[in-house]
Amino acid sequence: MAMVRGLAVLVLGVCAAAAAGQATTGSGAFETHASQGFPVVSVVDAATIAGREVQLDKGGKLLPWPMAEDTGFSYSDYFLSQWTIDWDQYQRQRLQYLYCCFDFDRTTYEMTPDKNWANSTGYLRAMSEGFVERLYPYTGDARTVEYLENFFDYEMAHGLTPSDYAYASVPYASGNPGSVKYTGWSSHGEDFIEPHVVGEDGYAYLRLYEMTGKTKYLREAILCAEALVKNFKKGDAANSPWPYRCHGKDGNLKDGKGMFPFSANMVEPIMLFDELIRLKQGDVAAYARVRAGAWDWLMKYPMQNNVWVGYFEDVPGSMEDMNNVIPLELARYLLLHPEKDPLWREHARALMEWVKTTPRWPKYLVHGALVTTEQGSGGKDFCCNLPGECCDSHSARLASVEAFYFAATGDVAYKESAYRTYNWVTYWQGLPGKAHAPFSNQWWFTDEFADGPRRMMDAFWAVPEWAPRDESHLLGSSSVVTKMRYGAGSVTWSTFDAESSDVLRLNFLPETVSVGGRVVARVRNVGELKGDGYWFDEATRVMRVVHASSRDVDVEGEGPAVPRVITFDDPHLAAGTTLVGQYPSGVVDWGEGAWAIAAPGGKFGTFNLKLVKAEGGEFSFYAPRVFAGIDVYNGGEKDASVTWASDGMSVVTVVVKPEELRRVRTGWVVATSKVKVTVVGGESLRFDNLAWGLP
Repeated sequence: MAMVRGLAVLVLGVCAAAAAGQATTGSGAFETHASQGFPVVSVVDAATIAGREVQLDKGGKLLPWPMAEDTGFSYSDYFLSQWTIDWDQYQRQRLQYLYCCFDFDRTTYEMTPDKNWANSTGYLRAMSEGFVERLYPYTGDARTVEYLENFFDYEMAHGLTPSDYAYASVPYASGNPGSVKYTGWSSHGEDFIEPHVVGEDGYAYLRLYEMTGKTKYLREAILCAEALVKNFKKGDAANSPWPYRCHGKDGNLKDGKGMFPFSANMVEPIMLFDELIRLKQGDVAAYARVRAGAWDWLMKYPMQNNVWVGYFEDVPGSMEDMNNVIPLELARYLLLHPEKDPLWREHARALMEWVKTTPRWPKYLVHGALVTTEQGSGGKDFCCNLPGECCDSHSARLASVEAFYFAATGDVAYKESAYRTYNWVTYWQGLPGKAHAPFSNQWWFTDEFADGPRRMMDAFWAVPEWAPRDESHLLGSSSVVTKMRYGAGSVTWSTFDAESSDVLRLNFLPETVSVGGRVVARVRNVGELKGDGYWFDEATRVMRVVHASSRDVDVEGEGPAVPRVITFDDPHLAAGTTLVGQYPSGVVDWGEGAWAIAAPGGKFGTFNLKLVKAEGGEFSFYAPRVFAGIDVYNGGEKDASVTWASDGMSVVTVVVKPEELRRVRTGWVVATSKVKVTVVGGESLRFDNLAWGLP
């Protein structure tokens, strides 16, 4: 979460005072010493995170939430819950631009947009693209791409500079509170842009072109690159090749208190140039020249002096207020593109360690999980979170880079560190009712619903065995995935590039793997993969596929059908709504008042389902369907027994312990019409994620 120093300094002072002299006794309490600065790293072993009770292993180290014994469930539940909220807001408000942030009622969990803070526009789209680029292949859900395209189309219609500007036809980085048109946030000045965001957003447009094939997104990416080429300067220790913030019309830094000449965020424009050069689109020679200049400046100055300033759209320019986004995103780039830097290993490690040890802002050890805040000046003020408040995204970014470092080097210490930090991040999924943001009650679409989820998804790409063990998913690819389909014992996909390296985890044993319709061979060792082929590990069911002759890959075997899921958030109904008849339409008939929608609570971070009568109820499928299972949580103080029965089916009974969350699978493979649910001792039971399939 970004902040405005002038408006937030009082709050930051309070936060810093609370952080100063933090307890190292394991009690989780804070000792306040307002006259002192904050420690670089404090131990804060609190009993709860975001109001949710911590789950620990035998060594007292943090385990994931909500299902401590199932990393794949907990990690995926995090980013799927965030996507559920994104889609819900898009469907309800049809606000493709969204607001920057919101609050929610702690009883009804209805969200209220914050109309008083700057809209985050450019980099919200870039973060959202990164999320959907991973989410679509993971789920095969085409709605994710629909959501993203609407988001970008709105910006193209309402958020680009005029075509006669020095920075012509490029995205503004922000908009005034509640404004449906973007021209920058007037608190910093009028009609300004942020060139580094032009690079970041431009790269997102380019990747969206690769996802969809729609050339309007390619054209916008090229316009972003052209503006950066036109306005490039060599730079020095006080001036970056592009300023942090300037007026779009002529690039000047005058007449605006927010204009500033320095941003270390060169990696975003570099990524845009890299990809356009690779695709041979636009003025490749000019891109290569400017890219080289930006890289040389980056290596000469920030990489040497660690002046990592100039990222957020609502922060005044400063050479003192440093952040973790720029160095960690650079480290991630180096780990994914080691060919770009002969010193990639040393540089990536140095960037991570700087973030973990800098005195510019505080870090916390929470039951062995390292939690990093966002930014700070090294004095008493910093942004933004104490370890029991928010936010997930910055710690998720640190964990993702550490996970990629392990994947690239085999250094298991970084894997362990990433695992514990990711575990901390899982406690923030959905809408945690007892948590709050550090200023007012702002929850940010950038941080909690775009940036954090995309970096959590990096976990599965870097360490595939962390992914759900009983599901099939494509976890990562060196190319953008353009088509995705999951079937019973099959995974079929297409990539933008014919040459790609893809990683999956399967819930079945592959019998054939085809590239472009031609069966390819399995290799024994990952290091033998080249051309067209695959590697598969029976123990973990992790698969790696490389292909060069075709974009199209098909994996076939024998496995269970892929269920569809009712989340009880889509379509959204208010908490307490009694279900009568069909919900969703054409799928399930809930009868007359036996079931109701429940607010997020317990180990469910989003809306869920409850019985009106504690002894049970029933539901019917609109047309015969296979009832595959459902998630059950017991918020009571005693064991609860739940039984599912249907004509011709084996009876399924489970006992759910107090505070236990279970994913129940019936094993039924035949369609049924009516399901009867009988409960004993289940007054506090909640249900979510009803899984069903076609016969």
